[in-house]
Amino acid sequence: MRRRDFIKIIGSAATTWPFVAHAQKTTIPVIGYLSARSAGAETALRTPFLKALAEGGFVAGRDVLVEYRFAAGNEDQLRELAADLVRRPVSMLVAAERPSALAAKAATSTIPIVFSTGDDPVRLGLVKSVSHPGGNATGVHIFTTQLGPKRLSLVRDLLAKPGLIAFVVDSNNTSSPRQIEEIQSAAKTLGQPILVLWVGAERELDNVFSTMAQQKVSAVLYGATAFFQIVSARLIALAAQHKIPACYEWRDAVVEGGLMSYNVNRDEIGRQVGYYAAQILKGISPSNLPVVQSSKFVLVINIGAAKALGLDLPSALLAQADELIE
Repeated sequence: MRRRDFIKIIGSAATTWPFVAHAQKTTIPVIGYLSARSAGAETALRTPFLKALAEGGFVAGRDVLVEYRFAAGNEDQLRELAADLVRRPVSMLVAAERPSALAAKAATSTIPIVFSTGDDPVRLGLVKSVSHPGGNATGVHIFTTQLGPKRLSLVRDLLAKPGLIAFVVDSNNTSSPRQIEEIQSAAKTLGQPILVLWVGAERELDNVFSTMAQQKVSAVLYGATAFFQIVSARLIALAAQHKIPACYEWRDAVVEGGLMSYNVNRDEIGRQVGYYAAQILKGISPSNLPVVQSSKFVLVINIGAAKALGLDLPSALLAQADELIE
């Protein structure tokens, strides 16, 4: 795989952030780590986060304590989980995706927050601007909720006859309507028929795939949501069972046996969040750390999954791939 890097713009100001008001009585700072995913689904982001934090001089369990809170797909719990961490109290909040970032921001206007989000952090009200965040939050904007049209284009490149393509979205995710609008707009431009299907619980997946089989869809795309990451093993198994080519949000699903994914390098997201967390622990204010925006994206294809589906992968698509998994 060719290495893909984020643009890293580090503010030169070193304004000291007042931790004293929030720190525990112990001398070891506490990071509250908040995620809408499950503990298992968070591993791909949490591992590089801890590594970068350690490289910045803060080894978890020695120089800093990390308190984890996982909503396991239930975004309604995030506000209470964030409030619980603030009451703890913690020195900083790390918010692993958009819903967690919003919950963290609602919980405190003073405790530093480092977030990653697939949606525009300015539009969400997390920061005043990308270059000058202001306030108590900064982090990484990874554009993932806006990548649906590109994934649609890649799926069309995959298939000799695209036919009807399904777009499955999370009915509990507030960004789903906007994602649908983006997909439908791109599909209209391409003259591509789209079948939108909603799912809000794992028990509904069998019916969703039965509907796709009945409608004879040629492929499926998944919307951006923590829920689909939690149930990725089930999604992969059902796609294989019904012989439906699928494009996933993250590389993890392709490693587990899914066909294809297109997104940023998640390892670098975690590393950037860990780097910023270390900088803030050293005294730099989040208001002086510009939001990092993803600039490069990774296409991953599982050759074995393609063979199992009987797909003859086009050479032009293979040439675009950053990683091929046998």
